[in-house]
Amino acid sequence: MTQDDADLLAWIGSDSIGRPMSDGGVTLCGACRPSRECRLGVGREWLADDDVAHFEVTCPRDQEGGPNVAHGGWTAATMDEMLGHVPLLHEQMTVTATLTVNFKKPVPVERPLVARAWIDKIDGSKWFISGELLLLPSRSVLATATGIWIARDPSHFARHEKWLAEQGTGEG
Repeated sequence: MTQDDADLLAWIGSDSIGRPMSDGGVTLCGACRPSRECRLGVGREWLADDDVAHFEVTCPRDQEGGPNVAHGGWTAATMDEMLGHVPLLHEQMTVTATLTVNFKKPVPVERPLVARAWIDKIDGSKWFISGELLLLPSRSVLATATGIWIARDPSHFARHEKWLAEQGTGEG
């Protein structure tokens, strides 16, 4: 294993190898690590005994699209984040291959929401995952999503960086 692989494992690995997490137990992406909180508003996550991932989330005001309503891009990004955390909660790094979001109702900003996500099936390296975003306290469904995530090893991002460097800078 190279040092880059070890560094990446430390970033995306399980709790036992130092996965960066918020105080609420949310695995943090690279952009959220410096602030130690999810910029999308995911405040807490856990995997229940029934193998369903649960999330507490609030759409931040800075993600407002219409008056007091989340931007659709926030909803899609948050569904991608939460469904993509299901493999992480199973200690498997993946990348998004497909994501389909169904917008049922406008998502209010600064209101408590919950989400659930689960594995529909795993076929080789493909994880088929579904989930839903709900408004509290009524538990009205605001959005649903399905997608496919592809299992990757820790050298995935190093290979991407190498490929990207081979593409040139686009300058000059």
